[in-house]
Formats: sequence, structure tokens, C-alpha cells
Amino acid sequence: MKDTKIEIKNLSVFFNYVQALNKINLEIQSNKVTSIIGPSGCGKTSLLRTINRMNELIKGFLHKGEVLIDGINIYDKNIDLVKLRKLVGMVFQNSNLFPKSIYENIVFAPTLQGINEKGILDEIVERVCTQAAIWKEIKDKLNSNALNLSAGQQQRLCIARTLAAEPSILLMDEPASALDPISTAKIEELILELKNEYTILLVTHNMQQAARVSDYTAFLYMGQLIEFGRTPKMFTNPINKQTEDYITGRFG
Repeated sequence: MKDTKIEIKNLSVFFNYVQALNKINLEIQSNKVTSIIGPSGCGKTSLLRTINRMNELIKGFLHKGEVLIDGINIYDKNIDLVKLRKLVGMVFQNSNLFPKSIYENIVFAPTLQGINEKGILDEIVERVCTQAAIWKEIKDKLNSNALNLSAGQQQRLCIARTLAAEPSILLMDEPASALDPISTAKIEELILELKNEYTILLVTHNMQQAARVSDYTAFLYMGQLIEFGRTPKMFTNPINKQTEDYITGRFG
């Protein structure tokens, strides 16, 4: 496909020889939101974590196949993992902020990259917090503890901190599942804005959320890719009966 950012070829994943993914083939488009849906244990998070090689942190991980970003196989032995995880940012289900100030949380990645000039760091903080739609709420309390923020604010701050590393891909693993409806709506609005600058993969168990924010949807079941296509078609006229049954709540 034109404008393919990520290409997954014949990807199989095992943990302690138990198969989690079976020969997945998928093309993810630049500057689009792709939702990954499916019942618990179907391999959604395992698929997401292959794209920044975080599965390697789990003992017994083994993979076959390729994951290409901009045409380069990220499992090549010469790949720099630090650069890869800068390129591919990840937002988790629960906010994982450091017990430090809001400011220190955001500048963590830039300072690791050698940026120490306060003026530049200040600009980064304002830019990414504006992008993450939280600047107006926190601009007067940057030195206060980040853990004092509400759950929804903490999650948006996590997104801002991820953006500060200047990724081109955002992996989001159930980013709104622990939030109230108002905070969830803010995260969804944010996702729709961020896709103008980033390629976004979203794991969600919320069918309505997938329908609202994603351009493409992939349905996984028991480690296999059952169906993939444009979200409106997947939700109104899926090809596979199993897809229809899952989307309409008959199982899962």
C-alpha cells in the first residue's frame, strides 16, 4: 500500500514455546489511527509490543517473521534499540509517571538525549503539553508532583512525556480504559488531533471507541488476524462472520 509506515510480515510470536501470534501480515498506514481489537488473550498487546521490541523484556520470547518500519527490519541485529524506542513511543493502560515534578517527567527523555539548556527544555515542555491538550491545566504548577494530577490528566501527561522524545509512531495500549467518560472523550479527541503528526496504533476493548477514532481496524482472535480493513466497513459490513459476532457482542 502507498504510505505504509509499518509492515508486518509472517509474524509469529511465542512465549516459553506457547504461541501468542500466528503468521500475522499487516500494513499500517502513515498518519492514520489503526485499532487492534479482539477478546482478552487474543494477542493484541503482544502484537503492539513487537513494534518497539518490548516483548524481548519477557523471558522466553521468540519470534519469526519481520517487522519493517519505513522499510527497515527492526529485528535486524544492527538495530539500535535506544533509537528504535525513541522512534516508537508507547502509552500504557495505567499512567506510569515518575514520582517527580510535572516538569521533570516531561524533560526526562530530552535530557537523556543531551539537551540541558533550560530555554530549550521550557519550549519542549510547552509544545508537547499543548499537543497533549494539558498545557492550560498545568502551566502554573510545573514544579508540583505529577502524581497529584487526576487520572485523566496523568494519562495526558504521559502522552506529553512520550511526545517529548520526538517519536513518529505512537503505540497506545488501552489508554482510556481506567478513565471516566469525560477523560476518555479528551483522550479520544487528542488521538484524532495527533494522527496529523504521528502514526497511531491503538489497542482497545471498547468497540465504540475503535469506531469513533480509528481509520483502520484489525480483529485478532486466538493469535490470528481474522480481518483487517477500513473501520467503517469493518463495523457495518465485515467480511467474516466471526468479526461480525465479536463487534456485535455475541462473544468476547
